[in-house]
Amino acid sequence: MTIIHALVAPFAYDFMVRAFIAALTVGLLCSVVGCYVVVRKLSFIGDGIAHASFAGIVVAYLRHVDYYVGAAVMAVVTALGIGLVTRRGNVSMDTAIGVLFTGAFALGVFLMSQLKNYAVDLQDYLFGNILGVSQLDLTLTVTLAAAVAVALVLLWRDLLYTSFDPVVAQTSGIPTALIDYILLVLLALTIIVSLESVGIILVAALLVTPAAAAAQVTRRLPTMMLVSAGIGAFCAVGGLYLSYYVNAASGATIVLLATICFFAALGVGQRVKRVA
Repeated sequence: MTIIHALVAPFAYDFMVRAFIAALTVGLLCSVVGCYVVVRKLSFIGDGIAHASFAGIVVAYLRHVDYYVGAAVMAVVTALGIGLVTRRGNVSMDTAIGVLFTGAFALGVFLMSQLKNYAVDLQDYLFGNILGVSQLDLTLTVTLAAAVAVALVLLWRDLLYTSFDPVVAQTSGIPTALIDYILLVLLALTIIVSLESVGIILVAALLVTPAAAAAQVTRRLPTMMLVSAGIGAFCAVGGLYLSYYVNAASGATIVLLATICFFAALGVGQRVKRVA
């Protein structure tokens, strides 16, 4: 088998074409948004909101509503709840995340336990099923990702200032509280975009690991986003190719490849620091 044939072979199947588009979309979006997560030291929030969305998925299943709608509503409500409890309740953000996401996830497990038979579709949202992405799923993923990307571009200046120096940003007239809430909502939507591809269990890793790898080689946010996006795209596409040829779980393979990239970047960063 030639290299060209190996690269082209997966595209003979429609489901693989959809999977590659979904993987690339998720890889790019998570990597860029993840830079704000890493800079603001909110790594735990991706895992928290992802687990909280499970309750929305179960409720949507029970009410015969689209899973994306249920997951999105619960994720956004949890994200806003985290922001509200942190600002109004004199509670640290990691504590608020821990309380709300465990409560929401427990609600999902409780409701799921009332079902006579567990649904395979719900299990797919836990572990991801990128090879099962339908045309409708792909359309929703790309549309939602585009909306988040546009919001990030429009709010670039405000997000930048509030991420590095919120005090100065507030004195400059930037509504820091509103920007924080918007970022939480964008994080929630980014997680919803990723659920079908990598699932609740792995979405936090994809949100954090490429950005954390980029942070090892640069401290400037624009450069960090470019490097993170490159790593995310490489891991998404490379992981999908690898899973195709070794017959492994796609979502897990993508995340494992991202983890390898992180340790490689860590080694490069330490070497650069020693030389400097």
